[in-house]
Amino acid sequence: MTYPQGIIKKNDTELFDIIEKQLYAAVISDALDAVGYREQALRHTIRPLHPEAVVVGRAMPVQCVDVYEIPDEPYQQEIAAVDSLKQDDVFVCSTNQSTRNCIWGELLSTAARARGARGAIIDGFVRDARQILAMGFPVFTTGLSPVDSSGRGDVVAYNVPIECGGVMVNPGDIVFGDADGVVVIPRTVEIDVLEAAFAKVAGENRTRDELRAGATLRDVYDKYGIL
Repeated sequence: MTYPQGIIKKNDTELFDIIEKQLYAAVISDALDAVGYREQALRHTIRPLHPEAVVVGRAMPVQCVDVYEIPDEPYQQEIAAVDSLKQDDVFVCSTNQSTRNCIWGELLSTAARARGARGAIIDGFVRDARQILAMGFPVFTTGLSPVDSSGRGDVVAYNVPIECGGVMVNPGDIVFGDADGVVVIPRTVEIDVLEAAFAKVAGENRTRDELRAGATLRDVYDKYGIL
C-alpha cells in the first residue's frame, strides 16, 4: 500500500474514511516522531468506550472547568459547543482531569452525530455508556460516572486552543484514536505526517510478509529499517 494518489485533494470526509480504514494510532505516532513532533499522544488514561472504536476528524476543542454552584440556566455553553459542531468534527474536551463532572452522555452523542461529527474525546468522565455503545458512536474517556454536569462542571470556551491529555489541541488539528490511544496531528504538518504514515504502513506490510515467510528479524530490519 502506498500513499493514495490525490488524497490531499479529497474532501475531509473521504480523507478521514481512508485514514480510518488504513492507518492506526501507533503508525501515526511514529510518523509524528519522524517529522519532529514527539509529544503528540494524549495521556494513556484516555481510553475508548468500546475497544474496537476508531475516531478520526478535525478537532473542535472545548474547555470545561469544575463549578460548585447550580446556575439559573445550566448547560448554556455546553449546548452552544455541541450545536457548533460541523461535518467531520471531533468534540475534544478538557476538564482539567476532573473526577466529579460528566460533560458527555447519550443525548450529546446523538446531537453530535446528527450534525455530522465523527466522535468525542473527553479528558474526563462520561455517562450513559450502554446507550452510547448501542449507538456505535466513538467516545474516548478517562472513566464513567452517573452524575450530571449541572453544578459540577461548565463549558467556559469552545473552538479555542486547549490542553487535552497533556497535548495542545488547536481547532482543525486532525485527531485519531483507537485501542492504543489518541494522537494529535497539528494542521501545519498534516500532509507530511500522513505521507510518512502511509509510507510506513506499506513498509510494515512488506516486513510482515517476509517475517511470515521465515526471514529473520535482523535481515528484514536491515532491509526495511522498520520495527
